[in-house]
Amino acid sequence: MKALVLHAYGPPEHLSFEDVAEPVPAAGEVLVRVLATSVNPYDWHYMRGEPRIARLMPGGPRRPRAVILGCDLAGRVEAVGEGVTAFRPGDDVYALLPHGAYAEYVTVPEDLLAPKPANLSHAQAAAMPMAAVTALVALSGVERGHRVLVNGASGGVGTFAVQLAKALGARVDAVCGAANADLARSLGATEVTDYREDDFTRGGRTYDVLLDIAGSRSLPACRRLLTRTGRFVAVGGPAGRWVQPAGHVFGALAAGPFTGRKVVLADAVACRDKKAVLSRLAGYAESGALTPVIDRSYPFGDLREAIAYQEAGHAKGKVVITR
Repeated sequence: MKALVLHAYGPPEHLSFEDVAEPVPAAGEVLVRVLATSVNPYDWHYMRGEPRIARLMPGGPRRPRAVILGCDLAGRVEAVGEGVTAFRPGDDVYALLPHGAYAEYVTVPEDLLAPKPANLSHAQAAAMPMAAVTALVALSGVERGHRVLVNGASGGVGTFAVQLAKALGARVDAVCGAANADLARSLGATEVTDYREDDFTRGGRTYDVLLDIAGSRSLPACRRLLTRTGRFVAVGGPAGRWVQPAGHVFGALAAGPFTGRKVVLADAVACRDKKAVLSRLAGYAESGALTPVIDRSYPFGDLREAIAYQEAGHAKGKVVITR
């Protein structure tokens, strides 16, 4: 089968399409034909080995340990291993993987797979796993009547976060560029701040949750916006060679005990029950409360170009790859 293989850290040019052996499902595994996938910052950070700390977990200090990238998967079951009871050949599924989706086929543990939302195409479903799981984890504890601010509302995580916060009954405000203000409002944002023109930390409102995806303001500045029991939820931030976006995230975590506000990290990869979260997200999608925003769609053969476009920044929603 064909797969996009990474042998050395670096730019997309280091990725190459190669023939690799088609995997065989072991006991408890499902063989899935990949019909669509998408690009996440996780993928291109791993590709480049930056931040450098990422080479220690789960990468390698000199060469990557996982040579086939890709976390988001939507596809069709081709075969099942011994003991698999929840799926059978022909089922449409989607999943959040540690890696391996940039290939024609991938084997997936049964407990990572969920049925694809029935009303979504494979491309739409592939846009969801990493970004939507991150958003839902970030909004844990949000209830009707809460106030939520999403800083970075027009990207992959942000577009899902605005919709999910609205579905949970919260009032949602958004921070993004002026060109994406109408998009944010259409997804459920009440008030939209243009980050280029206004400092959202001086808006005067307070929030129960500040979901910081863009990492464009300091934690002390963001702290002013939180209620007494409010939470600052860190997702990412500007890239850098050694510790960013880890520096933004872990700096916020370290400062939390000294700010009088709760500081947490939203991490889809560390989510313990991905299948349950994906099933919950499918319910939101099937009810009409959650619709993936797709910026661009590329054929599988243009995966390197898709990664380069995503890495350049300012994608509106998600970048997907289809067969």
